[in-house]
Amino acid sequence: MNVISVGFGNYVLRERIVAIVSADSSPIKRVIHEARKNGGLIDATQGRKTKSALFTDGGGLVISGLGPETLARRANGAPGEACDADLG
Repeated sequence: MNVISVGFGNYVLRERIVAIVSADSSPIKRVIHEARKNGGLIDATQGRKTKSALFTDGGGLVISGLGPETLARRANGAPGEACDADLG
């Protein structure tokens, strides 16, 4: 199983990620609010400021306290990034 760390001991399957976006824009904030209201949000921020949102192929939304650039590097498997955990 190929996973990336989205921070604070939370992981997402790499092959399930469709998009990684900054959480700063108003449209994304509205999407996060709606997902939270409808129960479709996974909060991986551990109470920290939300910096990015990850959309999954199953329609899920994961929010993270890590920036989108950091998560994109981890998703692409950049050298030097602590990203993979072998859970299988």
